[in-house]
Amino acid sequence: MDKKLLISFRSTIWKYHSENRRDLPWRNTRDPYKILVSEVMLQQTQVVRVLEKYKSFLKKFPNVRALAKASVSEVLKEWQGLGYNRRGLYLKRAAETVVKEYGGKFPKDREQLMKLPGIGQSTAGALLAFSYGAPAAFIETNIRSVFLHFFFKKNSAVTDTMILELVEKTMDRHDPREWYYALYDYGTYLKASKDKNTKSIHRKSAHYKKQSVFKGSNREVRSLILSHLLASSSSLPIGDLVSKITKKTEALEEIISSNLHKMETEGLIKREVRKGEEKWRVS
Repeated sequence: MDKKLLISFRSTIWKYHSENRRDLPWRNTRDPYKILVSEVMLQQTQVVRVLEKYKSFLKKFPNVRALAKASVSEVLKEWQGLGYNRRGLYLKRAAETVVKEYGGKFPKDREQLMKLPGIGQSTAGALLAFSYGAPAAFIETNIRSVFLHFFFKKNSAVTDTMILELVEKTMDRHDPREWYYALYDYGTYLKASKDKNTKSIHRKSAHYKKQSVFKGSNREVRSLILSHLLASSSSLPIGDLVSKITKKTEALEEIISSNLHKMETEGLIKREVRKGEEKWRVS
């Protein structure tokens, strides 16, 4: 990379950050557990929604051992409002693994971190950078937007491999933790831009997929199933779930039945058979 371009890029990012740095609670800790909670919550969820849930979640489960000991039902009740409930389940499973296999201490090795349930390259890199100040290269939504904006204005179908190479080359290795926060903040600024080209920069990514509408989707059915099971003091048969979600139809019953069995496989819920009747509850 051209040295002048590198200096200019860093200067622009640092300048914006110095004037617009967001004071977020997870930026005031190096505890890998608290950072993991924030990173998982922030996946596909707006910061304003995460702020409230982050505080209440840590009050309920203040450390990795508390989360590992909690029931799935307790965790998912606290997770309500964030969506994508499997993320909450994976977070609990990761806590269980850390306690069982690492004595309650998070590993500092990227490969070991990626063996934890629900943790991929991005989350592992974030944990290393934000908890230990390690210069670990990673990409998430905001970082991707920044690099697409600065380096790929005339390109399309840009792969993360191409971006990751630049993330590595441009990283501030003296303070990777704050550098990534600066990238996060600039990415948020780009998304809030009124400029059409800037606002839609993420479409240049080869990995871009338009998020499906929630209303009327299968995600909504799963969410409603879980909400009703969490609200019930006892297991519910499929007929009760069908009637609670909408008017009973054979098609809906098949959809709910399919989702129930998938959610059971994922570990979100459990099936009980009583007097020949299937009933369901949160694990």
